Amino acid sequence: MNGLLIGRFQPFHLGHLEALQFALSKVDKLWVGLGSSNKPVQKNNPFTAEERRKMILSSIDDSMKDKISIYFIPDLDNHVKWVEKIDAIVPKFDIVFSNDELTNHLYSKRDVQIISIPFLKRDVLSGTNIRKLIFSDQKWDDFVPEGTKNFLINTSAKKRLKNL
Repeated sequence: MNGLLIGRFQPFHLGHLEALQFALSKVDKLWVGLGSSNKPVQKNNPFTAEERRKMILSSIDDSMKDKISIYFIPDLDNHVKWVEKIDAIVPKFDIVFSNDELTNHLYSKRDVQIISIPFLKRDVLSGTNIRKLIFSDQKWDDFVPEGTKNFLINTSAKKRLKNL
């Protein structure tokens, strides 16, 4: 059985890692969709799809890498076309892992199961919060996996966020 998990992962944090582990406990293969892959680098989307792919791959172990495939999912202005685009990009899946109401609504009309993902410390484990902490020189590195931490340091994420 295959599953789909779509997120922006701006940046990939411990809550995302927990979501991947949860989803992998329910499926054989997991398709990870990097949402907003066509958006330019901006304040709310400071990392490219390729950079987010690198963050994820540097933050998971080999056993997880063997079970996931990462796909770039562009934003489209039309929800029906967005779902059709996902169908064209991602192999068949039986389960959608999502807490997003719109995604759940769009997939409720299809022959797929929708499973909510348990949130882990949602008050601090959000991309918005972590970007704010990095920007304001506060402690952020305890909220991301080691691979993401190294990526953010090596790519001068703080400088990028300040420039945006």
